[in-house]
Amino acid sequence: MITLTNADKALKTYYLDAVATQLDAVSPFYAAIEKHSAEVFGKEVKVAVVKGDNTRVIAGDEDGALPAAGSNRYVNLTSTLKNIYGTIEISDKALRASGNSGGAFVNLLNAEMEGLISSAKVNFSRMLYGDGNGYIGTITKTSGTTLTVSPIGRVYEGMTVDLRSTTGIMTGGDGLTVSSVDYGAGTVTLSATVEGTLTGKDLYVHGAYGKEITGFKAIFGTGDIYGLTRSSESILNPVRFTMTSLTEAGIMENINYMEAFCNNRPNMILCSYKTKSDIGALLGESKMQLSTTVLNGGYSAILFDGIPVVADRYCPDDKIYLVNTDDFVLAQLCDWSWLEDEDGKILKQVPGKAAYSATLVKYAELICKRPCAQCEISGF
Repeated sequence: MITLTNADKALKTYYLDAVATQLDAVSPFYAAIEKHSAEVFGKEVKVAVVKGDNTRVIAGDEDGALPAAGSNRYVNLTSTLKNIYGTIEISDKALRASGNSGGAFVNLLNAEMEGLISSAKVNFSRMLYGDGNGYIGTITKTSGTTLTVSPIGRVYEGMTVDLRSTTGIMTGGDGLTVSSVDYGAGTVTLSATVEGTLTGKDLYVHGAYGKEITGFKAIFGTGDIYGLTRSSESILNPVRFTMTSLTEAGIMENINYMEAFCNNRPNMILCSYKTKSDIGALLGESKMQLSTTVLNGGYSAILFDGIPVVADRYCPDDKIYLVNTDDFVLAQLCDWSWLEDEDGKILKQVPGKAAYSATLVKYAELICKRPCAQCEISGF
């Protein structure tokens, strides 16, 4: 007979490893970067990186003085671990109904875990390209209760959002539900009407402001990062190029620049699905054979000068990132694990409800050790 004890055991023994493995394949970029706890100190992440080049190998006179030993110049990148949670919920009725059928119980857990994995992949991938604040999109036009949002791809029906201006959450804009989304028209309808001018205001994931991992929007931004002032630390400033139109020669020129002046050849090109198609078309127009490869996690990618071109739904259409995944690390206190109570139980009754919940946790932060060796192409 299926009991809470059996369910707990199943979640610990059979599901955790499988779920953790699937969540490590959130995206090709996520699958390619290192994940470990070496830089975690308490609740903080501290990474010491070398900046500049202290020349130690020089030519000299045959009988002259030997060169003095150089010393590495270090800078400490510091950030806090972000708390990432994923929760499943099983009603008491459903649990009792499957009590005498192991197959029904397995199907019940499988459905919950598949939903959790799907949600985790979507939201973790969004965080990788975000600003650490849960930014979703900007309202560009309003018509009654219908809002035009750009980009629209980060919004989905049932999502809970906050409506923010530059001064904080707008009055009445806290915890709104997205009632419907029209991806073709680029519009959303919220569960309530918010007074005031909404054009130019931003949508954020409810309650996530300042609590998400440091994503690409922050790494390639202009604000201070990792506890340092960007203007005083050149290592924090990525390379930025503007292209008026997307061309094969232009992309190649930027790759060559990174190799020649940043001593770093990108090993992954990140872009949107639209831009990936455009790059594929460029390669086809040049009569080049379109080469492909399979990356960690089973992802397929086309190759540009031997570098995999990877598409992600959360990468903007007007951006291309030339990155070296060796410069990134997901510093984590632990891998995905179940939140347990003092008795070691995973499933707990939801207060005031005839249901039980279990929560997966991960405490992590994304660190780019050398933002100066990464490149953003925009403007095309």
